Order: sequence, then structure tokens, then C-alpha cells
Amino acid sequence: MAVDTGGTFTDLLVLRDGRIRTLKVPSTPDDPAQAVLDGLARALAEDPPAPFHLLHGSTVATNALLERAGARVVLLTNEGFEDVLEIGRQNRPQLYALVGHRPPPLVPRKRRLGLSGRLGPDGEEVEALDPDELADLARRVTALEPDAVAICLLHAYADPRHEEAVADALASLGLPCSVSSRLLPEFREYERTSTTVVNAYVAPVMSRYLGRLAAEAGAERLTIMGSNGGALPVERARREAVHTVLSGPAGGVMGALDWARRAGFPDILTFDMGGTSTDVSLCPGEPLRTREFTIDGQPVAVPVLDIHTVGAGGGSLASVDAGAALRVGPRSAGARPGPIAYGRGGEGVTVTDAHVWLGHLPTDGFLGGEDALDRTAVEGPLRELARGLDLTLSDAAEGVLEVANTAMERALRVISVERGYDPAGFTVVAFGGAGGLHVAELTRRLGAARALIPPDPGLLSAYGMLASPVSRGASRTLLVASDVPGVDARLDRALEELERAARAELAPGAGTQGSDLRVLRHVDARYRGQSFELRVPRDGWVEDFHRVHEERYGYRREGTPVEAVTVRVEVRAPTPDVAPPRPQPARDELPTRSVRLYHGDGAGEAQAVWRRELGVGHELTGPAIVQEYSATTWVPPGWGLTVHASGCLVLEPRPES
Repeated sequence: MAVDTGGTFTDLLVLRDGRIRTLKVPSTPDDPAQAVLDGLARALAEDPPAPFHLLHGSTVATNALLERAGARVVLLTNEGFEDVLEIGRQNRPQLYALVGHRPPPLVPRKRRLGLSGRLGPDGEEVEALDPDELADLARRVTALEPDAVAICLLHAYADPRHEEAVADALASLGLPCSVSSRLLPEFREYERTSTTVVNAYVAPVMSRYLGRLAAEAGAERLTIMGSNGGALPVERARREAVHTVLSGPAGGVMGALDWARRAGFPDILTFDMGGTSTDVSLCPGEPLRTREFTIDGQPVAVPVLDIHTVGAGGGSLASVDAGAALRVGPRSAGARPGPIAYGRGGEGVTVTDAHVWLGHLPTDGFLGGEDALDRTAVEGPLRELARGLDLTLSDAAEGVLEVANTAMERALRVISVERGYDPAGFTVVAFGGAGGLHVAELTRRLGAARALIPPDPGLLSAYGMLASPVSRGASRTLLVASDVPGVDARLDRALEELERAARAELAPGAGTQGSDLRVLRHVDARYRGQSFELRVPRDGWVEDFHRVHEERYGYRREGTPVEAVTVRVEVRAPTPDVAPPRPQPARDELPTRSVRLYHGDGAGEAQAVWRRELGVGHELTGPAIVQEYSATTWVPPGWGLTVHASGCLVLEPRPES
């Protein structure tokens, strides 16, 4: 059973005896676990109880950061370095503001304690720890009444002994303790400190949440989706919760890539439009990962899938600003009350309401026909919005979609064009409850090859969790150059140590034998004198670095030594074999019905069909609407839809005859 918690709905996908069932329940933002438990109870009620494995993508850690609702943390660092967390990189958050504003640090100055003692960059002891200070440390920390402790000392990546001594001095307190050398043994003091603090901040919240699920869900095994596209054993997710800050979106990327490969289109742009936000990512055959990730102003240096997010979703609220310009998002109607058309008391016009008014979302097909949408309720608030813009109702609704599309187009260009990739060679894979309503227009604007809509697109993040392997990553900073004698031997020794540790931790949680595990070895490398790295495979790392550097920056320096900055190992369990049901062949007659469309200069009609009626080879020409339980796909005029042999819907421009 895979569960993805979203801002509006919590999605469940049940794989049993080769059969997949789906379910969506309203999210419960005040208590996210309740929606998960309610959904599990409904899913289990439909089948006889049996032992099950629960895979979960959670937004708990993300929300704790965004809402500043995490733990009360004490940071222990070297004396004189207490303010690293606040100084940061001294980047200007607002380039042209005379006085910039940054979010306050997660740990205020009074809870940042400096300790004597210091290590050098090679792990040599420059100054010993003070035994008297260590003996009194538990009392000093207790006086600050923390929920968790973060420990980050200079050069602990080279030798962890000082950090371990500090952790031992606090062991009697029984507090959750995030130690940088265990979590992120890499150089760059600010990013390591920030990552350790973020972990300390969210780990107690995540631990309570997962503890409740483990106790009440009834699962035989619980696995959490990690931000890097691999699943985590629950014990590690509770201890290293920072690895779950992109938990849900990561599942969507992995699910999209799985379906795209099945359809024969491995180079993709993922487009996940949910209720509150849109997440996009570029996958040139494989998902791209990054360590340059920031959430709410807090750098997080653990590997995450390279996902870009904008505040535009189906629930994004439209408004008119002081300059009479139309704005859409980032405020969202959320799960409660949700869009006006849901009939739960919503007042502001949302993107979903605009689709309902224009007829792209038929009122009788919500959640597969389980519920109905209220178009009449949209009229009053939409009229008020239109009055502020001096537009007709339909023009105002189309304006809402235009503004939302512009924000999402910009996000897709950030991860493609601005990074040197031509969208013409990529397929846009749309999912999330609202992705299929916008993907044709966005594909046209980008000039991408086609759009692809997998089965059950509104639950694809949950599907991705089923299709993602359990994995364990490990890293260590070395800082050794290619012209140093024995450099390759040093790299291999470090990688072997990391691999042994990762295998030992992963195998029990993955439920597999050590011989079944796949090992990936990489080096973060740079030219001597540079301050940024590129990741390349360990084998042939120097030549690969020259090649990748030339691809990225347009030049190479053959005569300059290449530094191996950080070595990385990722150990993966075998990818689960999720075999979705085979699509049915096309029938001679396709049951369609006519639905009313509305636009600025009048009204029209479109053919609507339920996706379950479509078979392989079926074709539709826009305007057309494909309805299913979890989402709706809009095929505008000038576009055609074909059902691929994989079961995916392929949308391509189709010139009108």
C-alpha cells in the first residue's frame, strides 16, 4: 500500500495479487496522520485483512519547516563560530532592496553554544576538548529546555572524535541528537551546520508522526520515500528526517520516469500539478540530483532530486492587486474549504473553479462520478473578480488559467532552457489532479515533442513509491588532487568503507540479500582553484570530469589537476517489479457524450469520454475531455490524443484540416 499526502487530497494505491486499486481521501492538514489512517481503514475494509507493506510519502517535515513548527533546538559548535548559521554565505536575498530580509535562523542566538577545542582540516587536533566543559555541558543544555540538539564542529568530516565526545557527554539527557559527522561528513561549514540544524528541527516531529503510523496503521513493514528518489527504512527516516523534505514530489518523478520508459520516451520533463503547488523536474533518461537545495531560506546539502516548485495549483486563489493586475497563488484554498465548486464553503476563485466555469471539468465526473461539482456557486465570486478586471466571466476565468500557465511555463523553462536543454527533444509527463488540464498548452509554449499522461495520473506519486527501490547513500569529503601519488587507491579505500557501512544498514531494511544490492560510486570533482564541483562516476573520473565540465561550461583545462572533493556511494535494493494491468484493445464504438464549453465569445461543445472506455489505438481530436477517477485531461482544439500500447495517453499537435 502506497500513500502520498498532498495539500488537498491524500492518495492511496493498493497493489495486491497483481491488481492495483486506487483511493483518494481529503487531507487533514491539522493532523496529517488522520487522513492516512482513514484512507487505510477504507482500503482495508474492501478486502479481507492481510499483512501489508506500507510505503509513504510525507509532507510532515516540509510543513514543519515552512510553518516554523519544528522542535526547539540547541546548536553546539566551536567557540567563535556560533553565528555561522546566521551569517551564511552573505548572499543578498533581494538584490535591489536597500535592506534585505531573510527568514530568521531556526536556532536563535541564545541557544547556540560555543565549545573550546578544535580540529584541523586533515583531522589533526589543534586544541583538545575541555574535560570540565564537557562535564558541565548537560547542565548548560538542560537549562535551555531543548527538544533536540544539533552538533556541528569544525572539520568533523575529517575526524568525528570531537563530535562523538560531545554527543557522549549529552547521552544521559535522552534527547534526539543530530551529529553532523554521522549525517553529512562533508566540508563547507555553513551548509553542514544548516543541514544538521534542519534535521534536529524536524526529526522529533517526524519521529512522532511515524511512530503513530507504525503503531496504528497495522503495517507489517513501513518504508518512507526519500528526497533522492529512493525509499528509506522507517528507522532511518525517524533519525535522519532531513532526507524526507521532498518525499512526496520525489515519488512523482520516479513514477513518471517509470511510465515514460514503458512508453519508450525516456527523456522527460515531469509536470506535477496538485492542489497547492506545481513541481517540475528534468530527467534526461535518469533523474537529476542536486545538493544545492534550499527550503524556506535554509540550505539542505543532502542529495535530493532536482525539483523546482512554484505556488500554482488547482486550489491557487485568484485576486486583483492594487494595480488592477490579476494574480494567481501562491495562496491556496487547500483541502478545507477547497475550491468553491467543491461545495465546502470556499469563497475565492481558484484555478479549479475557472476550469469548472469554462466546462473543462464536467460537473458530474468529480472523483469518478462519486461527487458532483457546483458550477452555479462559482458565478458570484467569479463575477466579483471579473468586475475588478473589467472582463466578462469567461474572459476572467481564461485569464486565471493564463496567469497560472505563465507561472508554470516559467518553472519548466528554469529546469530546461536555462540549463542548456532544448525542450524539443523531451516529452512532458503530466500528473497530479490538475496536470492533464494544462499540459497541452504548456507543451505548445515550450515547443516540447509531446505530452504523456500515465494511468491514474492523480495518484502517480503513490505509484512512484511502489516503483522506487530502497536505497542508502553515504559520502565523505577527501580533498585530494589527481596529481597526488596514490590518489586512486585513496579513493577506492574510502569508497569501500562507505559501501560496507551502507550495505550493513540497508540490507535488513530492504528485505533483501546483500548480493542483490546494486552499488553506484561517484566523485564530486573540480579543477584546482574552483569552488564548485561536478559529479562524475568513479571509473575514469578525471576524463569524465573534463568532458562534463566542457558540456556544462564550454571549455576544459587538460593541464590543470582535478581535485576529488567528495566521494559518494549509493546502494540500492532491486527495483520492485510493479506490473500494471494491460490496457484493453480498442473497440469499434467509443461511448462519448457531448459537454458544454464556454469561452469569451460564446459557447461550444466537446466530446467527453471516460478513460476506462479507451483502448489501445483509440484516437480523439480536440476539443475533447478524458475523465477518470483521479484526474481529468483537456484536449484543446488543434490537438489529438492517442492511446499508447503502454496504456498512457499521448497528446500531440494535430493541424486542423
